[in-house]
Amino acid sequence: QVNLVESGGDLRQPGESLTLSCTVSGFKLDYWAMGWFRQAPGKEREGVSCYSSADDSIYYADSIKGRFTISRDVAKSTMYLQMNRLEPDDTAIYYCATSPWASECVAHVFTNWGQGTPVTVSS
Repeated sequence: QVNLVESGGDLRQPGESLTLSCTVSGFKLDYWAMGWFRQAPGKEREGVSCYSSADDSIYYADSIKGRFTISRDVAKSTMYLQMNRLEPDDTAIYYCATSPWASECVAHVFTNWGQGTPVTVSS
């Protein structure tokens, strides 16, 4: 059974950093597409950063490029999102997701989701 559990969401001030974790079970995370998504109140869920299952390439949304870094530890079955220089617009529920096959970082192609972890950036 595929399972994903996010952790690490918290309250931060603008400019601070935060690392999110996504621990998975039921599959090998380097065999499947993996990604981080976020949904702010009143907005659609958007892809933040993803590993493609086609060629293991990494996608970053323009809004976070240069500030966020995705990584994974296969031995720990865990994916991370290091978030630096946080901005108020980064406030959202952050979700990790996976799919046996996904080459785009868009929500509708990902089949399995975690429950989400909240990130609030406010002074």
